[in-house]
Amino acid sequence: MKSSKTINTTINKTCLLTSLVALISISSVEVQAAELPRLVVNILIDQLRTDYLEAFAPLYSENGFKRLLTKSQYYADTQQPFQGADRASATACISTGAIPYDNGIPSLQWLSRQNLQPIYCVDDPSYAGLQTTEKTSPRYLLTTSLSDELEMATGGRAIVYSICPERDMAVLLAGHAADGAFWVNDQTGAWSGTSYYGKYPDWAQTYERQKSISSRISKLVWTPYYDGALQSFHYYQNASDADGRDFKHQFKDDRRFRQLKTSALINEEVALFIDKCLSASGIGNDAVPDLLNVGLYAGNYEHQSVFRAPSELQDIYVRLDLALAHIFSSVEQIVRREDVLYVISSTGYADSDADDIDFTGNRIPSGTFSMQRASMLLNMYLSVLYGQAQYVEATFNQQIYLNHKLIEQKQQNFTDVLARAEEFLSQMDGVRDVYTSQRLALGAWVKGLDRVRSGWNSSRSGDIIVEANPGWRIVSEQDTEYVNQGEPYLSYPLFFMAPDIRVERLTAPVSAAAIAPTLARCLRIRAPNGSREMPLVIK
Repeated sequence: MKSSKTINTTINKTCLLTSLVALISISSVEVQAAELPRLVVNILIDQLRTDYLEAFAPLYSENGFKRLLTKSQYYADTQQPFQGADRASATACISTGAIPYDNGIPSLQWLSRQNLQPIYCVDDPSYAGLQTTEKTSPRYLLTTSLSDELEMATGGRAIVYSICPERDMAVLLAGHAADGAFWVNDQTGAWSGTSYYGKYPDWAQTYERQKSISSRISKLVWTPYYDGALQSFHYYQNASDADGRDFKHQFKDDRRFRQLKTSALINEEVALFIDKCLSASGIGNDAVPDLLNVGLYAGNYEHQSVFRAPSELQDIYVRLDLALAHIFSSVEQIVRREDVLYVISSTGYADSDADDIDFTGNRIPSGTFSMQRASMLLNMYLSVLYGQAQYVEATFNQQIYLNHKLIEQKQQNFTDVLARAEEFLSQMDGVRDVYTSQRLALGAWVKGLDRVRSGWNSSRSGDIIVEANPGWRIVSEQDTEYVNQGEPYLSYPLFFMAPDIRVERLTAPVSAAAIAPTLARCLRIRAPNGSREMPLVIK
């Protein structure tokens, strides 16, 4: 039997060992906590392109794009992992790490199966707008986002805001659990939100009272930032004369706020609103990691092609560079540079320039393809096969929606109907390929088909997708008309910037769907539940 002294000695040694283990554990936790960023600034720039970004490099300041190009891990060739990306589907993919097939956002709009009316991707009549009549929520987003995972991992202690020019970008980046999403209203210019995330913050109300866009827009004038020697720099051959370099835009008619949102000045407005958020919201002020989602714009003025407005596009990149420098400076006045992780990415698509290309005059194959005419002829063909009826319910963009209930009532095999429709449409002039829901659901293993399938969603996309030949003019039922530019290869940039990240330029292609799981790993939280890509190695 052990003596009392021996027992006490043993207990003391055990307590000492336990204390040492606890101290080591606490120290380890403190070291780990110190390595976590206090603030992640996730900047998504609509239509930012690598070729333009690098072409305009002589015009940049020291603290915007030049800082990114020399102080970050830079992926020059980032791509969306699906075909047909637009602003909403690209934003949702970056936010969730998931493709439209899984996250439920195939495009800005799609047709409702119930009433055949267009559905905007963030509309929701259940939640009133704040500073707007737009009723909004992320209800159509079917997977978690990075914002959601951070809020769940921290028990709601993380502060998460999303500030963007456009409503869809703001809400899809914010996800389901953020503290707020803000965008510029098309009609009033107010920084708007939705009651889905709670009440409109006091700091935002203060900003609207003191610096509202509506009170300043009549005095806003957009002219080239540079004059003299730097203004003579031009990337475009068709803008070499002085008249091509000069422009002056004011915002005074009924479309003034929409026009502002496609000008270089919108990025300055976003930066000013971010200033108020940083100084008054408490974001980045404690050891719990916070997330600031930011949307900026790098498309052309009023979505014109580079052939129509080359000087405007160049100036958008110049002023975008200054807006980035402003945001970096504002963030680092609140949070130490060592505690901030920046990620800057692109939506990975671009407005088409094909409308301004003379295909016929240059003897390039082209023509006009009418979706309405194709749908009408398809319905006539199906009526011959299965009896007179309205088999085609509607067309939307390049998608055809069939009447499922009618086909079931007529006891026709839906797979057979789709196969006949695919065969018929494939024989029309200007059709490159036809994708049916059956083919997309079962044939993802076919080379090239996986990108089409990834951008399709079974409950929201049409039953048939018609792909026209590049260079053909597409006329849709919605009276929209555009030239199909096909899927030309374009590269888009991705930057990760923090003091401990290795500085290098990487040319290996990467998927935009890897951004969310990469940031999740940096934050030591679970990746969004629809993400499939492995995280990138950025240390």
